[in-house]
Amino acid sequence: MLIRIDEELCTGCKLCEEACLFGAVMIIEGMAIVNEGCTACGACVDLCPVEAISLDLDEIPTDETDEYCDVWVWLETRDNRLEGVGLELLGIGRELADIKQEKLVGILLGSKLEGLAEKAISHGADRVWCITDPALEHYENGAYTAALTELINQEKPAIVLLGATPDGRDLAPRVAARLQTGLTADCTGLAIELETGNLLQTRPAFGGNIMATIITPHHRPQMATVRPQIMKARPADAARTGEILDYPFESGAWALTRILSQEDTQKQVNLEQADIIVAGGRGADGPEGLQLLQELATTLGGTLAVSRAPVEEGWIAPDYQVGQTGKTVAPRLYIACGISGTIQHLVGIQGADIVVAINRDPKAPIFQAADYGLVGDLFEIVPLLITKIRKIQKQRHQ
Repeated sequence: MLIRIDEELCTGCKLCEEACLFGAVMIIEGMAIVNEGCTACGACVDLCPVEAISLDLDEIPTDETDEYCDVWVWLETRDNRLEGVGLELLGIGRELADIKQEKLVGILLGSKLEGLAEKAISHGADRVWCITDPALEHYENGAYTAALTELINQEKPAIVLLGATPDGRDLAPRVAARLQTGLTADCTGLAIELETGNLLQTRPAFGGNIMATIITPHHRPQMATVRPQIMKARPADAARTGEILDYPFESGAWALTRILSQEDTQKQVNLEQADIIVAGGRGADGPEGLQLLQELATTLGGTLAVSRAPVEEGWIAPDYQVGQTGKTVAPRLYIACGISGTIQHLVGIQGADIVVAINRDPKAPIFQAADYGLVGDLFEIVPLLITKIRKIQKQRHQ
């Protein structure tokens, strides 16, 4: 247990019990008892008037944290191409590195990396480490974890950022566990605390009802994952120069699996790349309502999406869900129809250029996030929009 209670000092005042948001502290027979629900958040430590509670952390000494420097970004690849989330992380990584006056370093793992390091440098990296091995052609958690952990232990970066993709969500916690450091998943904001140099990692918490800022003050590196489409990539600068280094790695026994065959999944819904999205919520009232929204999406040349409610009701597959528990999108146009606009949903659309809201409730939170709003019944408004858009399209083709 990370929280320790000094039985000689504890007075059973119940302040710690009241402070614990997780119900992990109880006063039993006049003594504070901590159960397995404790997350070591430290709230009870700060409130104890007699200093009977302590946080038992295996900390890196403060003078040793100074040995860790630079901001690292894992550059995920697919089919020998950089994934967009890596370029987005280079964008925010460049900002963080500039504030800390340190280098931005990209990490590439694969079997064929020709030209990728140069592209990373053009998007802001000062240095790129290339780890090349036939076993790294496709993501394999054993080899990737071993390679990245080895390099981090050797170079000691202060910050390591990864995309919150299926592979990134698998790799990040494995690396963090081996390094015995903290990891904040699905961050929506990253900043530097100027006084300490700590990474401020902001993400939704408690079911998305609040935004929490998390720090890792006593361990290095500070690790975080960020969803695709949350950050903005910098424009490429072909004139930028940087350092490209090779790290020798032999996968050997680390490669625990082999890819025997592959299946094309391009037919799956690709909301992350959609320019126009028409999304429906509980106000769509069922599959028939979603069909109407699909008609609007098709008319605009866009893609259908939904909030959490239609998925939970079984109206549509989870692949179409946008929000904290779904996908993060950044279209040029996002039309929200019958969506109330909870923070869980808004987290997934904050990258949209223009948001149009259609809702019967003029007080719906979605209007606070919308650029344009239409108060009314979507079953009346959407057919009118479809008719008007088709009329304009017909006139343009005459």
